[in-house]
Amino acid sequence: MFITVAFKALVIWFAIVVLAIANGSLREFLLVPVLGAQAALMLSGLLLSVLIVGVAYLSLPWLNPSQPVQVWGIGLAWLALTLIFEFSFGLLQGKSWLELLEAYTFEGGNLWLVVLAATVLAPYIAAKLRGWA
Repeated sequence: MFITVAFKALVIWFAIVVLAIANGSLREFLLVPVLGAQAALMLSGLLLSVLIVGVAYLSLPWLNPSQPVQVWGIGLAWLALTLIFEFSFGLLQGKSWLELLEAYTFEGGNLWLVVLAATVLAPYIAAKLRGWA
């Protein structure tokens, strides 16, 4: 049963990646020209955080975790996959570790740490909102 939940969590994480890419495109092509880089980055980070929690809320019945530890496991898995993806993709683009780690500050309106917190907490928040936790 855990493998089934793990597979479903992976499928949902891929959907979150698609939303994150769409969110980045929205930020760069619409929000930055209208709001400026700093405000666009902040709004984009908040929007992505809300989207991740929303996806967790909508997908929780399909995931159907049987134990609270699975809810936390899903969040931790999503966080680990996100970090692996971010660092791998950045390194493949030729970015330095220093450039990659700049995203982990709040400089220039960057809310990436908030997005990561939302990612790891989203399944638990969704469970609380559904009265499951």
